[in-house]
Amino acid sequence: MNMLVPPPARLAIEVVFDFVCPWCYLGVQRLSFLLARRQDIAVDLVWRPFLLNPDMPRQGMSRADYMIRKFGAEDRARRLYNSITEIAAAEGIIFNFSNIRRTPNSVDAHRLIRYAAHPAIADRLVEAIFRAHFIDGLDIGNAEILAGLAAAQGLDAETALAFLASNEGTEYVHAENLHAHRLGINGVPCFLIDGEHAIAGAQESEVLERLIDLASTTPRL
Repeated sequence: MNMLVPPPARLAIEVVFDFVCPWCYLGVQRLSFLLARRQDIAVDLVWRPFLLNPDMPRQGMSRADYMIRKFGAEDRARRLYNSITEIAAAEGIIFNFSNIRRTPNSVDAHRLIRYAAHPAIADRLVEAIFRAHFIDGLDIGNAEILAGLAAAQGLDAETALAFLASNEGTEYVHAENLHAHRLGINGVPCFLIDGEHAIAGAQESEVLERLIDLASTTPRL
């Protein structure tokens, strides 16, 4: 007798992140590799904004000024970035920190993800914005660059540009950032799985996989 097996319930994975955070790019890439390998896992990704630099000027600032402000010296920052680059390269993940000339305000990039709305587009757009910043060195605080990235994912560039010229979604980004801090999230990335399990940091794929499998097998009330 054939029995119809119901499809597995979809897990919601909330990713609390910032586009200017290299550890976030590393963590998201590791998650992406895991989901590509585990086609049996049904997942909905929810992108939650976090602002590492909430006081960043709207126009951003030069990379050199940012590194001094953030780390006290450019040499210290470069050592950190070299370490991240080596860790990522071992997994086939590329960083080109030397291409970055400006550190952007990331509010508009987060707003654009919310604007993208459709999950499949939003997921691809997150990847595209990360790559634009950490590989191509593009200014992802620039509205025209963001609109171009949106257009490459199937959105209308002019409509996206008009959205970015407004203030729509700005309060949402700041509210999400505040909510994350109130939850005790002070560093990113942070992965919230099925509303029950949370883990912070750019975790290796195996760690994320165990947590996802645990969430998949935990009975839901």
